[in-house]
Amino acid sequence: MPIVAQSTETTDWVSRFADEVIEESERRAPGKPVVVASGLSPSGPIHLGNLREVMTPHLVADEIRRRGRQVRHLISWDDYDRYRKVPKGIDGVDEEAWAEHIGKPLTSVPAPKGSPYPNWAEHFKAAMIESLAQLGVEFDGISQTEQYTSGAYREQILHAMRHRNDIDAILDQYRTKKVPKKQQQKAADEAELEAEEGSGAASEDDGSSGSAGYFPYKPYCGGCGKDLTTVTSYDDDSTELAYTCTACGFAETVRLSEFNRGKLVWKVDWPMRWAYEGVIFEPSGVDHSSPGSSFQVGGQIVGIFGGKQPIGPMYAFVGISGMAKMSSSRGGVPTPGDALKIMEPQLLRWLYARRRPNQSFKIAFDQEIQRLYDEWDKLAAKVSDGSALPGDVAAYTRAVGTAAGELPATPRPLPYRTLASVADITAGHEDQALRILSELDPEQPLATLDEVRPRYDRAEAWINTHVPADQRTIVRDEPDVDLLKSLDEASQQSVRLLLDGLADHWSLDGLTHLVYGVPKVQAGFAADATPKELPPEIKTAQRTFFALLYHLLVGRDTGPRLPTLLLAVGQDRVRRLLGE
Repeated sequence: MPIVAQSTETTDWVSRFADEVIEESERRAPGKPVVVASGLSPSGPIHLGNLREVMTPHLVADEIRRRGRQVRHLISWDDYDRYRKVPKGIDGVDEEAWAEHIGKPLTSVPAPKGSPYPNWAEHFKAAMIESLAQLGVEFDGISQTEQYTSGAYREQILHAMRHRNDIDAILDQYRTKKVPKKQQQKAADEAELEAEEGSGAASEDDGSSGSAGYFPYKPYCGGCGKDLTTVTSYDDDSTELAYTCTACGFAETVRLSEFNRGKLVWKVDWPMRWAYEGVIFEPSGVDHSSPGSSFQVGGQIVGIFGGKQPIGPMYAFVGISGMAKMSSSRGGVPTPGDALKIMEPQLLRWLYARRRPNQSFKIAFDQEIQRLYDEWDKLAAKVSDGSALPGDVAAYTRAVGTAAGELPATPRPLPYRTLASVADITAGHEDQALRILSELDPEQPLATLDEVRPRYDRAEAWINTHVPADQRTIVRDEPDVDLLKSLDEASQQSVRLLLDGLADHWSLDGLTHLVYGVPKVQAGFAADATPKELPPEIKTAQRTFFALLYHLLVGRDTGPRLPTLLLAVGQDRVRRLLGE
């Protein structure tokens, strides 16, 4: 069933952008489908920072669809860009061997060894396409290799060459601009990032500029296939273009009106496409905000092609808990596929939907993921009972589905931290996991683990891939006899109180009440006394009691939540390990 469109308050950034985009589209192209765009360079693993380039226009496009309007979300695969460098840490890639391909189009570079895909670009596109399908992102993919090699842009290329002096004059404004040294360094750093991360990766080259003048077009060499070429002459009337290759020495003269083995340089290519596709909305990264950046310069060059610059925000970087800012060329950066192994699509969508594009945020691969899931589940409860704020409802609605319908969801979404604890303790034994999870709520026992999937599988994957071995839970095989013998009278009494109450409290809620209640009862208070009724030292007593139980059960100071741990260990084994 499609999700019914609902009004959202002005606190929802997606609705505000949708309003602006619809209005601008009606002004520029009345009656036509709204066009929003993203650009991705498959020069290596497409990471979670790049995903913001897609999710920002996706959410806006989806809101427009919810309003019953036609919209196209273009994803331009910049697979005809040059291969700039060999990313680090790619399985099946020998850095020295693949360095031989630097300068070739990404679609002319071999895929990593063992890949089923025909080339480098297709290999990295495939993983992103699979992730976008899981995330419910509807898009029209455009291969720039196909566009250029088919001659689709021939008229645009010839037009750019005729207006090369106009383009050069625009670029020259930024080449000669006096910029303070500090800002020069910032611009250089951001240019490096733009080359690695931005929509199109080859921003380091504005075009061929030599004794023959400036040219906004780069042929790929007919000898070695690389773009290390210099245009030496061009005739506007005949379109004859001569070039030489500095890599292999090859030289030839071609008719550009018939030649399809080259492309416009990036700062010209991007605005050309804005005009060609009629793009109304496209965001850009903060790396495009420096003087002379592609988005800024493109806003002037697009007029040469008879178009207008899209509206769209600068979006901030996305970080990872415990990791530095992402760069796909530096290796080891998490991709959307990596995130979707440990979290459901709804949670990942929510992380992008709830923050305005200019707000940075982090995606958790460490213990923080458990807190994020707690926050997500609390929001779901508030949406269900009508107590959530309008902006939060909007973000939640955009996370759980699209205009086409709701995304597949876990039928019974038990707390992620509970599922992770059970997966940790049971170490892949599904029958044990089902037993423990069924005892969480004896009145509504699980019939099958499918009821808690895919969330359970995500939690299990997180435990197995992101929790260090020394933090995994290994239950003792035998009681710690020495520790049991050394217990003072108060500690022995606390253990006895717990053992006496196990049978009557054998459920998640019951054991939670029991383990927190034992120190209260020992201090002369009721087991259900509230924190306001208790002195501060009760919290200290509870922590001491918990640490004792962890040592007796798993030989550490800490571990999974005690109620979950007790259920996982099983009543008989708990009694044996606690010395009964």
